[in-house]
Amino acid sequence: MNGETGTGRSTGSGGARAGALRAVRATERAVRRRRRRAAAALVLCLALAPALLPAAAAQAAPYAAAHARYASAQVPYASAPYAAADGKPTVRLSAKEAGKGGSVTVTGRGWRPKALLTLLICGQNMIGGTNACANGDGRAVTTDTHGAFRRKLPVAEPPKPCPCVVHVATVTGAAADAEAPFKVAGHPVAPLPKERTGGRLAVVAQPRLTGSSNLLTWFGAPAQRELRVTVGNLGSAPAKDPVFQVGTSHGVFAPQWAEQQWRGTVPAGKKAEVRLPVELPAGAHGDYLVSLKYGGKVLVEQPWGVGRPWGVTLFWVLLCVVVPTAVFRIGMAVVDRVRPHLPGRDHGRSAGRPRPAGRTHAAGRPPGAAGTGKRIRNRTARERAGDGTGTPDDSAALPWFTPDTAPSTTTSTERPTSKGSA
Repeated sequence: MNGETGTGRSTGSGGARAGALRAVRATERAVRRRRRRAAAALVLCLALAPALLPAAAAQAAPYAAAHARYASAQVPYASAPYAAADGKPTVRLSAKEAGKGGSVTVTGRGWRPKALLTLLICGQNMIGGTNACANGDGRAVTTDTHGAFRRKLPVAEPPKPCPCVVHVATVTGAAADAEAPFKVAGHPVAPLPKERTGGRLAVVAQPRLTGSSNLLTWFGAPAQRELRVTVGNLGSAPAKDPVFQVGTSHGVFAPQWAEQQWRGTVPAGKKAEVRLPVELPAGAHGDYLVSLKYGGKVLVEQPWGVGRPWGVTLFWVLLCVVVPTAVFRIGMAVVDRVRPHLPGRDHGRSAGRPRPAGRTHAAGRPPGAAGTGKRIRNRTARERAGDGTGTPDDSAALPWFTPDTAPSTTTSTERPTSKGSA
């Protein structure tokens, strides 16, 4: 029996090993077949590559010819594909001219990804700023992840005569803008105003905001800073007491401009530092943008982060806590004074309250002092006499027994006799 069992076990283990070897060999054969197929596919691609290249070149030839025609201005460039040059944003229009009530498709490339842009039709080439634009008929668009956009813009007549342009500019973040010439059919055309030959100021250094907040600003006082800008006179005449426009904007809102005159003279070809105060409304907080405009053109834009006035928040929190507490206490005092005092209320209150340890309420002496028990007994007797439930002799006896009702010692100690006893 033992021999047969041993033989069976050896036979079973040998079969398991053989099965494992067969599985391993099958896996190796499958891997070799996959490798041979991949090598055959690679050899086939290499063999067909010379034949496929001429076909791809033939298919790309029409596109190359079209691009050459666009480059030679044989077809309008407005309908041609394009890319931003030198990293600057560009704008293209589907048509160069349209009448009021129509529309034009504006396409842009090279803008910041996910940027919010505004599209406006402006007159006089927008030399007077947005005051020369049809702001009520403008449109907004957000660029895609590649910095491109496509938006249909309704044609409207700007407040200024043509020559007109389609102006595209960023709303938030780094400033960027681009323009494309456009003609509004039926809108009057007038020559551009002559440019002044003297007093042309330009920014020659990075602007900065100086100053800091104080305790009053922490409690909601208007935040104040000083805008310092170094400007240079590019004209042939000195700029005396120039008038600047300082604007502050919050979020997507337009700047609120205020004129400020700088006292001084910037000689021709020279530069000077201009300092202008900037103030925000009371309680203002968040991200603001300070802009400086001169001669209808925006010279600089400087971001300004204003902290939240936490003192105002603390004040309102304390007010919400203190005022209800004060009103509650005043109400309780009024109720305690107005309500009627019932007889015996004070006695019941004093009886219900625990007395301080070590002292009595009446005499103010510690328990066990001489005369304390006697006073208590006399007071109890007087109260009982006043109620009419006792007699004057009760003060000398125990409070719960009278002389007539006291138990006798003889009756309580005698034992009952048994039957038959004499």
